[in-house]
Amino acid sequence: MKIVIIGAGEVGYHIAKSLYLENDIVVIDEDEDACQRADELDVQVIKGNGANATILEKVLIDADLLLALTGDDEINIVACMATKLIKQSSNTFKTMARVSNPDYIDRPIAKRTQVGIDVMICPELALASEIADILSIPSAIDSESFDDGKIKMMEFVVKEDSHLVDKHIRDIGLFDCCIVSALFRGSQIIIPHGDDIIRAEDHVVIIGEKSAMKDISSFFGKIKKNTAMIIGGGIVGLYLAQLLETTDMKIKIIEKDRYRSEMVADTLKKTLVLWGDGTDLSLLKEEGVGEMDVVISVTDNDEKNLLCSLLAKQMGTKKVIVRADHFDYVPLFEMVGVDRAVSPREATINEVLKLTMGTGIEALTTIEGDKAEIVEYTVSKKSKINDKLLKNVNFPEGSIASMVINDNSTIVPRGNYKVKEGDHILVFSIPSVLPDVEKLFK
Repeated sequence: MKIVIIGAGEVGYHIAKSLYLENDIVVIDEDEDACQRADELDVQVIKGNGANATILEKVLIDADLLLALTGDDEINIVACMATKLIKQSSNTFKTMARVSNPDYIDRPIAKRTQVGIDVMICPELALASEIADILSIPSAIDSESFDDGKIKMMEFVVKEDSHLVDKHIRDIGLFDCCIVSALFRGSQIIIPHGDDIIRAEDHVVIIGEKSAMKDISSFFGKIKKNTAMIIGGGIVGLYLAQLLETTDMKIKIIEKDRYRSEMVADTLKKTLVLWGDGTDLSLLKEEGVGEMDVVISVTDNDEKNLLCSLLAKQMGTKKVIVRADHFDYVPLFEMVGVDRAVSPREATINEVLKLTMGTGIEALTTIEGDKAEIVEYTVSKKSKINDKLLKNVNFPEGSIASMVINDNSTIVPRGNYKVKEGDHILVFSIPSVLPDVEKLFK
């Protein structure tokens, strides 16, 4: 498939990096440094304006998909509109635009086909949705859904006082409804077997049926989330509060801008909105930040988000979640005490990848930045894996079959399970072996 990517920033670069091995990629950007970075990949790089019709006419020959991923909404929209005019004779060509302005989009993913955009993605709303998903399961630090929400991937941290410490995986009793797909131990990624031992501070990735996840979360500590404070009433904070208002959580928002705080207060129904600064110690004490179950700092300033979260932790907050616009800040923030750092750019990357994977690949999400990925493959009649017992399938080292979806049922994969045409198989994998995994399904 030929894919044209407009914008070689963090989002565009990581999308190109994930797709270039199996696709013909063209990257367009005006910034010289961004072009040089993209040129390190095996892709065609063009320095220029991605909304320029002359450039588009040249690169769109034989193209199948255009991804407009710059940080400028208008450039992305115009590029998609121009592309649709150029490719109007094609019924299969698709466009996708990254758009943040709430005047254009009011949900994480929308269709705007009337203006030439097949899929519109809002990074901020996608991030808010991701945070709400994480908060739906006590003690989880990351979450992702598959099969229309029937299957969930959850990531948990094993605390030092957990009864799971020093236990073999086979002895923790999770296998009826889910599978332990990976252990992150420092910089090490372990694809576990039954005799692997869980250690304190391990990050455990579990994939299983949604209905079982709340019970599973109790294995990793009972952290209730009945009260939440959101610092920052911008696009992320407002949409997150709207999502949380559908639950039984008691919510407070602190917003620094007076007029924005008034607008947020008028919009929300059950949330207490406070006009103030999230770094104001007296305000935090007065509003009982130390008694909050979770504090989520989602201003548009990474450094302020970190400061607010560390203040909340110091004052006794059980859990803090922080927005980090800079992709590289995510692991750094978690190293200094943040329970979970989330990036709107990472959320966007995950959504784009889900919508752009090739034939036989239904969904993809990244974990721990881009250390690992979960891919949903569809088994075809010609797949090498078809009609084989799983125990006889040589998955590459660094990958594991984590769940099977078949005829609207979910199956925890065992060695004696016989793979059938039409099966959807979730595979956890490190990125370097994904091309070899994909060969099994061709």
